[in-house]
Amino acid sequence: MGRKEQADHKDNIASSVEAVLELIRKQTPLTVKQEKFCNYACVERFLKGKGDHVKKAAKQLRACLSWRESIGTEHLIADEFSAELSDGLAYVAGHDDESRPVMIFRMKQDYQKLHSQKLFTRLLVFTLEVAISTMPKNVQQFVMLFDASFFRSASAFMNLLLAALKIVGEYYPGRLYKAFVIDPPSLFAYMWKGVRPFVELSTVTMVVSSLDFEESLDFNDLAAYPRASSLRFDPSTIKSTAKVGSCSSSRFSFTVSHHFDSLKPWYLSLTDTSASKVGPTTPSSLGPALISPLNARSFSFASPIGRAPRGDINGGRLARKSLFPSTPLPQRVTAVTPKRAPPKTPRPSFLQSPAMFFRKESHVSRADRCRESFLPFLKFYRRPYDEMIYRSKMRPPLGGLISIVSPQLRRRHVSVSQRY
Repeated sequence: MGRKEQADHKDNIASSVEAVLELIRKQTPLTVKQEKFCNYACVERFLKGKGDHVKKAAKQLRACLSWRESIGTEHLIADEFSAELSDGLAYVAGHDDESRPVMIFRMKQDYQKLHSQKLFTRLLVFTLEVAISTMPKNVQQFVMLFDASFFRSASAFMNLLLAALKIVGEYYPGRLYKAFVIDPPSLFAYMWKGVRPFVELSTVTMVVSSLDFEESLDFNDLAAYPRASSLRFDPSTIKSTAKVGSCSSSRFSFTVSHHFDSLKPWYLSLTDTSASKVGPTTPSSLGPALISPLNARSFSFASPIGRAPRGDINGGRLARKSLFPSTPLPQRVTAVTPKRAPPKTPRPSFLQSPAMFFRKESHVSRADRCRESFLPFLKFYRRPYDEMIYRSKMRPPLGGLISIVSPQLRRRHVSVSQRY
């Protein structure tokens, strides 16, 4: 699009904006606050939402003005939602890299039972107005995070989500950049699949799970927990020792005593060189080395054949034949490695389907796209809620009496002696 076409497009949009405002003023005159709300950017968003149709945009804007008057958006203050603000049910967590405000909704399932739908709508509109008031001049969109981990019923959370998306879609067109549903109930995925075609903002709404992002935790290191790190065996910390007896390993050794003992001729001992041993660590004439009773034991593998002296080889063979009948062992079967077939000649390119030319090499699933989209907003989801920080973002009169009165207070410091 050239410069001339861009100028013509801007002129067309400006004429459409003026036409929408004229249609609205013909019905009823606008108040000062309504004139301030219906600025150029606002009317342009309504036009874009209705496909640049002037009459449809004017009708939707007029309905939005009457809805805002019925809700009383100009009279919403933080004092009305003191309990919700203290619990952190809905708040603005911060701004992303593009300076878009990020809102988090941590509603509980019992909230709709104990409160009316009108109160929830007012809380939602109050949070949206706070987010819009914190936007820079060149930003027009926001991000919404719905934490569904407190819901057990998928239908209850679905009602809350659809009500919120309907309000944003009808009365805040073009404002929503992304909406994420985090940890919904198990049946929510099936319900959302059936409802999605009928939801206007379903294309920018994504379902994610916080369990997919456990790897990115900064404190996910077992070394930070002494108890957990001590329970993990690290073989590199134990030095291998020389062979004792007939067999040995890095942890255990199999030792045969050099003197004749018919009760315990064999010992299974731990050859650990750590400093946790008690007693002498060198072998003595009484037997093998002593070790800690917590990590090693001595077992007796005495058998009738072991009662014979070590030098009597024939006696051992006779005893083995007389007590234990010989059982033929299965013959060892050597595994035959199958011969690899020669590689097949690839098919010629003209025999392949034409769809192969349009196939993407790196196919990314929908779940992976949702995870990648949610990754920049993960820090806002994990950040702890601070009521004072959230209240500091509210501009008068949204902040209530505190934001209205406190800037006008200029108290002079008075010493203790001057107070009396």
